[in-house]
Amino acid sequence: MHAPVTAVLRRVNRVLLGLAGLLLVLAGGAVLAAGLDLPVPSWWPWSGPDDVLLATADRRRWREESWWWPTVIAVLGVVVLLALWWLIAQFRRARLAEVLVDTGDGDAAVLRGRALEDVLEADAAAQEGVAQAKVALTGRRTAPRTRIALLLEPYASPGQALAGLSGEALARARTSAGLAALPTEARLRAVRHRARRVT
Repeated sequence: MHAPVTAVLRRVNRVLLGLAGLLLVLAGGAVLAAGLDLPVPSWWPWSGPDDVLLATADRRRWREESWWWPTVIAVLGVVVLLALWWLIAQFRRARLAEVLVDTGDGDAAVLRGRALEDVLEADAAAQEGVAQAKVALTGRRTAPRTRIALLLEPYASPGQALAGLSGEALARARTSAGLAALPTEARLRAVRHRARRVT
């Protein structure tokens, strides 16, 4: 059984934040100890208040090597790509892979999230005035939520479309999955069409 993407993302966030915090604490401790002229181990990078972060010899040591700059650029490129992936992942709402269904006998069955999305999309698109429907299942396995985007025909009434969605498609989904509630965020948009010329 695959772990939900949101749980994986939370673990990645914790690990990255923990590593970043640890590195900052170590670097800050090293600088503070050297700046206060405290006794530090022999392997400590800074030994006193007059010590510099990188000596001139250290800065120029690898500059003449042919592999130095390509390696630096490649490492920095990987760091930038990982940082961008992490940033984008924060704003992405992961889809729910499965929903736990109470079978009534003290046990639970697993319903694939994609199957529930497909049924909801078909039910919503079958309504009068709805040209297309897109459904994304989010939330937790025991408390799913849905995001639904409806593309309405020019003649469709948004109120009727929402009433049909709530009273028919969502009601059937709640009943079939044995859910007490299915919070839903609906977005409605009209089909683009050319204006008709009236003579």
